[in-house]
Amino acid sequence: MRAAAGVWRWRHNPLRRPTDLIEAWTALAAALMLLLAAPAVGWFAGNATEDSLRQAARQQRMHRHPVVATVLRPAPPPRSPASEAEPPPARERPRTVWARWTSVDGVGRTGRIAAPPHDARAGDELTVWTDRAGRIVARPMEPAAVRVHAVLAGTGFAFASAGLVEAVRRLVLWRLSQRRFARLDRAWAAAGPDWGRTGAGS
Repeated sequence: MRAAAGVWRWRHNPLRRPTDLIEAWTALAAALMLLLAAPAVGWFAGNATEDSLRQAARQQRMHRHPVVATVLRPAPPPRSPASEAEPPPARERPRTVWARWTSVDGVGRTGRIAAPPHDARAGDELTVWTDRAGRIVARPMEPAAVRVHAVLAGTGFAFASAGLVEAVRRLVLWRLSQRRFARLDRAWAAAGPDWGRTGAGS
């Protein structure tokens, strides 16, 4: 509303400079872009992200399979690289166990898997996700995670668009200010030699 009022105020003002009208129209255009274009960009970006992630989640569910793994024994903590002065605290180390599972092709496999939050003992059964080759993989993305990522992507694109609009507006205002200063300098240079002299310009 302020931008529209500025355009109307400068419409027939006798003191209006060309740069004043450009500034008012720039403010109005920026306000419309912030209110309409930025949310639209965020909405389209969020929908595109959601569609892409849903398709990726479907592919994951097709190629990843839950299997039951039996815990054999706790796995020793991985060795720290020689470059590290001291190993990380025990609470920061990843907790793993050795387990045995049968992949979807019927082949038995043994390997290190992430331990559950509680202490796993030998003989405990855990559900893990494997690919067709029986390798341990991450759990397929859940629909809730897809929505969260889509909302974050849409919000990020909306704010980025708003920031771009504001940056362009500030650049235009800076250029207009430079033009005003240059015009003032030229006017001052033209009137400067006679400024303050009696009878100047007569």
